[in-house]
Amino acid sequence: MKIKLFPNKNSDSIFIADILKEKLKGSGLSITDDDADLGIAIGGDGSFLHMVAKTDFNTKMLYIGINNGTLGFLQEIKPTELNAFIDNLKHQRYRIENVSFENIKVVTKEEVYYFKCLNEVVIRDMNLSTIYLDVFVDKTYLEKFVGDGLLIATQAGSTAYNMSLGGSIIYGGIHSLQISPIAPINNNIYRTVTNSVVIPEDRKIKLDLADRTHDIMILVDGVNHYFKNALYVEIENSNEYLQCLRMNDYDYTNIINNKFLH
Repeated sequence: MKIKLFPNKNSDSIFIADILKEKLKGSGLSITDDDADLGIAIGGDGSFLHMVAKTDFNTKMLYIGINNGTLGFLQEIKPTELNAFIDNLKHQRYRIENVSFENIKVVTKEEVYYFKCLNEVVIRDMNLSTIYLDVFVDKTYLEKFVGDGLLIATQAGSTAYNMSLGGSIIYGGIHSLQISPIAPINNNIYRTVTNSVVIPEDRKIKLDLADRTHDIMILVDGVNHYFKNALYVEIENSNEYLQCLRMNDYDYTNIINNKFLH
C-alpha cells in the first residue's frame, strides 16, 4: 500500500506528519509523493476537503484523516492514536465506507461549468442581494425560493454549514441530498419552504434563475465562484463513491455525541 500525506500548513500538522511518516516507514509501509492507494489528511476538516479535491475525488483511493483542528468531523484519528492506527492499518483491521459526493453543473448564457463537492454547495446572488430561484426535484416543481440563498448538502456535509442552518444530521450510508434554505422570505407575497428537504440519492435538483436574478455566487466546499448571466444550476449525487477508511470501532452515534454534546 502506497500512502500519501496531506498536512495543512499549520506547524503542528507538519510536525505530526513528520512523526507519522517515520512511524509508517518504521512499520514497513510505503510513503509516496505520487499516486497513492491511501491518502491521509492531517489538520481539520478543511484539510480533508483539500486532500479530496487535490486528488480529484479519486474513487480508487482510500481516504482517512488525522484531526489536528477543532471539531474535525471528517477526521477520525486523534494524534495520540498514531501507533494504534498504524497497527490497525498494517494488519488490515478496518472497513471501507462509501461516501457520496455531488456533481454540480452551472449553465450560463456563454458557457457550462462543472464542479465536484464533498460537503455542500451554496448558491447566492453575486451582490448578496435577495435571490430568486425556481426549484425543481427531477422535473417536478418544488417552489419559488426567495431569500438569501440555498445550500445543498451531502450526507458528509450534513454536520457542517447545513447543521448551522437547522438542517438534519444524516447518518453515514444514507446517500441523500439536503436542500436547506438560508434566511427564506415568507409573507403574503412569497411562500417558501422554511425547513430542510431531504431527497433520495437518485434525484436531481435543478435551480432555475428567475427573472430578477442573473448573476450568482456559488460556494463549493468553501471556495467561491462567480457567474454572470447564469441560467440554471443542476446538482446530483455522483454515481460513484469515495472510499473512506474506518477503524473497526468507528460508530457514527458516538461521533455525534462526542463532537456536539461533550
